[in-house]
Amino acid sequence: MAVRSENGGVAADRGQYQKTGRLIDTDAVRDARVLQPLSEIRSGVVAAHRAALTAQVALQRAAWQRTLRTATSARVASADTAAAASGVGEGSGFSGDGRVSAARGERTARGGLSNGIGSAGVTDAEQVAAAGESAFKALARTRRSRVDHAALVRLTECDVVSVFGAGHQRSGVVSVARLAAAEPLVLTEAALELRGGTGKGRVVAQFDGDPRAAAVQAAELFALFTGMHLCLSASTLAAAPVNGSIQGITGGTLELVVTDIDLVPRPHVTATANIAGTQGELQVTVTVVEAVGAGVGPGEAAPSLLLNEFHMTHLARGDQSIAMGTEFAEYTGVRATRLPTGGLLLVDRVIEFDGARGRLDGAAYTTEYDSPADSWYYGDTANESMPHFVYMETSLQAALLMGYYAGPTLTQPGVTLSLRNLGGTATVLRQVDLRDKTIEQSSRLLSTTILPGSSLQTFDYTLAVDGEPFYTGETMFGYFSDEALANQTGLDAGRAAPTWLDEHANTPTRTIDVAARRADPNAELCARRTLALIDHIDVVDGGGKYEAGYLHSLRAIDPSDWYFDRHFHLDPVIPGSLGVESVIHAVQEWMLDAGFADSLRDPVFRIPADLPFSWRYRGQFLPTDGTVELDAHIKKVRRGPNGVTVIVDGSLWKPGLRIYELIDLAVELVEREDGR
Repeated sequence: MAVRSENGGVAADRGQYQKTGRLIDTDAVRDARVLQPLSEIRSGVVAAHRAALTAQVALQRAAWQRTLRTATSARVASADTAAAASGVGEGSGFSGDGRVSAARGERTARGGLSNGIGSAGVTDAEQVAAAGESAFKALARTRRSRVDHAALVRLTECDVVSVFGAGHQRSGVVSVARLAAAEPLVLTEAALELRGGTGKGRVVAQFDGDPRAAAVQAAELFALFTGMHLCLSASTLAAAPVNGSIQGITGGTLELVVTDIDLVPRPHVTATANIAGTQGELQVTVTVVEAVGAGVGPGEAAPSLLLNEFHMTHLARGDQSIAMGTEFAEYTGVRATRLPTGGLLLVDRVIEFDGARGRLDGAAYTTEYDSPADSWYYGDTANESMPHFVYMETSLQAALLMGYYAGPTLTQPGVTLSLRNLGGTATVLRQVDLRDKTIEQSSRLLSTTILPGSSLQTFDYTLAVDGEPFYTGETMFGYFSDEALANQTGLDAGRAAPTWLDEHANTPTRTIDVAARRADPNAELCARRTLALIDHIDVVDGGGKYEAGYLHSLRAIDPSDWYFDRHFHLDPVIPGSLGVESVIHAVQEWMLDAGFADSLRDPVFRIPADLPFSWRYRGQFLPTDGTVELDAHIKKVRRGPNGVTVIVDGSLWKPGLRIYELIDLAVELVEREDGR
C-alpha cells in the first residue's frame, strides 16, 4: 500500500510498483536480465570516472587532499476507450491516467496515453502525421475535434469530461475551469485542430454576439481541449485585455490561429483571431491561473502528483523554485542542472517517491512519459518505432530527476555545477511499439558521492509499458564545476588517440553519400529532418580492429543546430544520446549499402533485445567545437531467418580528444512482423 512520504511524494515498497493489478518485482527483473551484476558494472563506472576526475583536477589535488570528505555510498535498494458519443472526430487520444489496468484502455486517472484510443488501427508511423520537434505536447487528447452548442454549454458548466473524455480528468485534480466564465456564451459551434494554423493550433467557430468575447472563448476552448488546466488543481481561465478591433459585426465565422502555447510561467494560449468578411484582427491571451492562495510547487500544483508537466517545463527553462522547491531559487536564470526542453523533454510526471530532500544515500521512485504517435521522433527516425536515443534519454532523464531533487548541488551553495552523464549499460528486454503508450519508469538512486567542485550519483532503472518491463539499465551522472569541465582530458587521459583510419592512412576507402540518399523523398529507411545527423560515411571493407568492416564520418558543428537550444537551457551541449544515434545511423546506412535488405519483403530497423550495450562519456561537444568525428568497428554480423543483426564498437571525437566510447551497440534489420 502506498503512503505519503515526508516531502509530499507517494511512497511504495522499494523495488516494486503496482501495474495491471499485480506487483512487478523490478529487482528480480534487473537481476535476471542484466548479464553482469549491477554492483560490478557500477564499480567499473565509478573507478573509470574517478581516474578521469583525478587527471582533470591534478592541479588542485593538494587542496583536495586537505578537504576531501568521506562520502556515503549505499545501495537502496475510468475507462476512456472512446470520447463523447456525439461529435467524435479524427485524432489520437489520451485516456485518463497513468496506470494501465487489465482491461484495454482502462486507466485510473493520473494522466497518460490510452491504449484504447490513440494507437488502435495504427500499423506504422506513416499513418500518423508527425508533429514538429518544437510542437506543444498536449496534456490530454481526445478524438473529438468538433463541438456543437450543447457541448459548449456543458463546458460552461465545468463538464469537460463529458465533452472531451476521461483523459481530461486526473485523480486529485479539482476541475473548475470553464468556458465563458466572464461573459455570456457567444460561440455556437466549433472545430478544433491540434496542429492547425502555423502548427500550434487552430479553432474555427461560429458565433452570435461580441466578436471580442468570441475570440476569448475560442482561446479558452483550445486551452480546455489541450488539457492545460490539469496541471494546476482548482485553476481557472483568465483572459488578458483583447488587443485590436473589429467593428460593425455581431456574428459570423471566426478563425483563431494559436501563435504561442506554453506551460511557463503559467499555462497559456496566445492567438490571433480573424472574422470572415471583415478587416482587422484581434490578439487574445488566455492563462490558466491557480486558485487564490494556492501553491504551485512540488506536491502543491496537483496534490496527487509530486511533479507534473508544469514542473518539468519549469525545470527545463523556467523557475527552479517552482519546479524543485524554494531551496533551488538560486538556480533560476543561471546555468545550472536542468532537464532538456522542447522535443527533448522526455519525462512528464512523478508518481511515487520514497526519498526526501537532503537524503542522498538512496531513493526509489516511479515516473511516467507519454509518447504520442505523432511525436516528432517517430516521423524522423529510420526505425520501425521509437529511435534508440529516446530510449536512452527518457530513461536517463527519469533516473536523474529525483536524484537532483534530493539536493546534491545544495551541499555546495554558490558553486555553478553543470550536469553531465558519464556512462552506463542498458538492455532492451523485449521489442514493443511504443507509439501512443505511457512509459512507466521505475528508477533508484543508488549512491551519491560529494567531492569539492563536483558530485557523482549512480542509478538503475527499468522501463515498462502495459505493466511489462521492456528496457533496463544503470547509469552514472556527475555535477561538475566550471574548473572541472575546463580540465577535461577525454577517455585517454589527455593523450592523442587517433582514429583507426588515421592510423591506416593509406588504406583505400569508399564513400556512402547519406545526404544524397536523404535528398530523395522516396528513399526508405532513412533518418531525416531533425535526425539528419550524418552526411557521408567512409567505409573500409574488411577493416577495423575486428577486420569485419570499418565506418568513419566527420561532420561540421553548426552553432545554430536545433539541439543546442534544447540541451540545455543556458548550457548548450550535444546530447550524448544523439552521438550514439549518429553511430547507429552510420551502421544502418552501411547495412543497406551492403544489401542486407535486398532479400526482405518489408524490412524495418529495430533495437535488438537481450544484447546489453555500454557507453562512456568523458567530455562534451560544445557549439564552438567545430566538428564531430565518429568511427565504428564492425564486430559481429549475425544472420537469422528473419534478417540480420550487426554489433559494433565505436568512438566519437571532438578536435584532438576522444570523448565517447560505445561497446556492443547493435542494430537489427528484419522483416516487419504482421500487425506492426
